[in-house]
This record gives sequence, C-alpha cells and structure tokens, in this order.
Amino acid sequence: MTAERYGLMAEFETPEQLLEAVRRVRAAGYRRIDAYAPFAVEGLAEALDFREPRLPFIILLCGALSGMAAFLFQYYIAAIEFPLNVGGRPHNSWPTFTLIAFEFTVLGAALAAFAGMLAFNRLPLPYHPIFNAGNFGQASQDRFFLCVEASDPLFETQATRQFLSDLHPLSIEDVAP
Repeated sequence: MTAERYGLMAEFETPEQLLEAVRRVRAAGYRRIDAYAPFAVEGLAEALDFREPRLPFIILLCGALSGMAAFLFQYYIAAIEFPLNVGGRPHNSWPTFTLIAFEFTVLGAALAAFAGMLAFNRLPLPYHPIFNAGNFGQASQDRFFLCVEASDPLFETQATRQFLSDLHPLSIEDVAP
C-alpha cells in the first residue's frame, strides 16, 4: 500500500453493474479488491472469489478438545490423584464425568466461535480507510462500490484509474489511508 492512497474506488448505480465490474476486474488480474453494497448481491461472493471459511472446523476442534480435556481432568482427579470410594462405585465412573465434559464442550466451542469471528474479521477495527471516500455513506442506502487496493501487485494509479473508467462508473475517487 502506498503512503498517499489506500486505493481507488468506483461507484456504480446498480448491482448488475457492480457484479460485472467485479468480474472484469478479477479477469484483469487484480486480487486485492472489495465490493460494498446496501444489500446482498447474488453471485458477488463468488465473483470476489471468497474462500471457504475455516471457522466451523476450528469451532469443532476447540469444542472436542475442551470436552476431552474436561473428561480427562475429571478422570485424573477421581481415579489417579484423589480416589474416593463413594457408594461402592469404581473410581473411573465415566457417566458422572459426561455432564461437565458436555458443558465444557459447549463452552470451548462458544469461545472459539467468538474469538474466531473477531480474528477472521480483523476486529476490533475502529477505523478503516474506506470511510475516507466521499460518497461511501451511500453504500448503506442505494449505491454500489468497488475498491481496488493500492497493495495489489498490479496497481498503478493511472492504469488502474483508466481501467476503472472503462467500466463506466458514476465516479472514481482516491481513497486516502
């Protein structure tokens, strides 16, 4: 990313124009792009080439590990470290361990989901350069925006501006960092 700009942003009037612009920008080889719309646009995620989320696997893994850890901790305490004969039950009375193991499974999965969502969405992010764009407030009302970031390897200010202008946007503006 250059010091003088975050990127170039093109404003479009319809979701179809935005979707076509994203497809053409991706076909031209740009990879560091993002699109902003006031509502979900069918096919936009595929056009932007979003990757499959890894969060469900992380949640499953953390939930399973925390459940096993709770079970093994209870087993260690009850059968190895501090065995007590209560009611003639064996020291390894696994049915008594399942409730707490289940609760720790849910707790571990919930904490992984919370922390994973924060990490994958790069939150908290109190400031983003895209808010410096003049008309960006319209992105939550009736306009559609495509931003090509300056950190893209193909980004050259004049060439990228010319390429975006060939897409016939309403406007193109620099986004300050």
